[in-house]
Amino acid sequence: MKEKKEVSLLPAEKIQAAILEIRGKKIMLDTHLAELYGAETKLLIRAVRRNLDRFPHDFLFQLSDQEVTSLRIQIGSSNKGRGGRRYNPYAFTEHGILMLSSVLKSPRAVHVNIEIMRAFVRMREFVLSYKEMAKKLDGLEQKYDAQFKVVFNSFRELMKPPDPKKKGKLGFGRE
Repeated sequence: MKEKKEVSLLPAEKIQAAILEIRGKKIMLDTHLAELYGAETKLLIRAVRRNLDRFPHDFLFQLSDQEVTSLRIQIGSSNKGRGGRRYNPYAFTEHGILMLSSVLKSPRAVHVNIEIMRAFVRMREFVLSYKEMAKKLDGLEQKYDAQFKVVFNSFRELMKPPDPKKKGKLGFGRE
């Protein structure tokens, strides 16, 4: 019997772009989750509030005003009082998203949760491979003399994640 290959309706890039880091945790905002689940944000939050005992503070937390301001600058969301949200968004950690699957029981919710968990796994695998590459680079650097120091420094510079606060010019000729 042939096994059917599962086709994802959700692009992995869309899910990974919605995973943010706040308070040192990888999270997804309620609005992004509602969009992925094909639901209204207020309905998602209502379902969570009915089951608050399933969402301790390390699964779900509400963003502070300062965090919201920082996010608005980074992702360009709407300001309060202009037809947008009237309360700060909720952030779901990976465990909070897993718990959502017990609250939202539609077939789409199950499928979306599976894809989100796969995205979190891919991100962890990427971080591990990055750390392994850095270790290998350190080992190689110790084997070669000072002539190669420029090469190793260049590799380290390329491996650094981009600084979100530092914006460069767009297009060619960045300096």
